[in-house]
Amino acid sequence: MRLLGRKAIVTGASRGVGASVALAYGREGADVVVNYSSSEGPALEVVKQIQAMGRKAVAVKADVAEAAGCQALVDAAVGELGGLDIVVNNAGFTRPAMLHKMDEAQWDAVLGIHLKAVWLMTKAAHPHLTAHANGRIINVTSVAGVVGTVGQVNYSAAKGGVISLTKSIAREMARYQTCCNVISLGIVATDMTEKIRSDEKLKEIYMNRILLKRFADAQDITPSFVFLASDEARYITGQLICVDGGYGMI
Repeated sequence: MRLLGRKAIVTGASRGVGASVALAYGREGADVVVNYSSSEGPALEVVKQIQAMGRKAVAVKADVAEAAGCQALVDAAVGELGGLDIVVNNAGFTRPAMLHKMDEAQWDAVLGIHLKAVWLMTKAAHPHLTAHANGRIINVTSVAGVVGTVGQVNYSAAKGGVISLTKSIAREMARYQTCCNVISLGIVATDMTEKIRSDEKLKEIYMNRILLKRFADAQDITPSFVFLASDEARYITGQLICVDGGYGMI
C-alpha cells in the first residue's frame, strides 16, 4: 500500500472525481476525511466503503469557500484520524453564462469555490502539513484553465488561477519539504459532464478535441492522485500534470 497510515482530506468527495480519489486513497491505506456540501447520503456511502477496506473515514459537511469550513475539515482530520498529511482541493461547481450576461453572484460563487477555497484550505492545513517532511497538496484544475472555454469565463479564470496559486504555494512551502502540485482534468464521466456526454452534438465537438477519442473514467485519473500523494513523488513540486487524453495539449 503506497499511502499506508497517511491522513487525507478530499474536498468535494461525495461523488464524481472526489469520491473516486477518496476511495483510491482508502485502497492504498490512507484514512480519509470525506468532505461534502449537500450530498450527505453519497458521502456516507463513500465513508462506508473506505471503512470496509479497514481504514478510518469520516464525512464532514463544510463550505470550503469559507474559512470556518476549511478549519472544520482540518480539525476533523487531526481529531478523528490523528493527523493530516494530504490535502486534495477538488470541490467545485459551475455557473455558466456568456461574459456579457454573467452577474457578480455567478462570478463570485465560482471564484470562491474553485480558487479562494484552495487558499483557505491550504492556510488551515499549513501548520499540520509543515510539521513533518512529507506533506502533500494536490489541487485540481481543468483544461478550461489552460486553454479557456466559451460561456465559462468565471470557471476558466478560477482554474487558471489555481495553476498560478499552486506554483506560489510550492515555492513558499518547499522549505518544509511540503510538495504542492496541480492536476488538470479534461472530460471525466461524472454528473457535472453528463450533458456533454449525452448530447450528441456536444459529444462530437468535445470528442474531436480529445486525442485519445474517449472520455475519462475513474481508473484513468486516480493513479495520478495516488502517485502525487506517495513517497514516489517526493521530489516533484510546483508542477502541472495534465490527465486529459490530450485535450489541453499546447
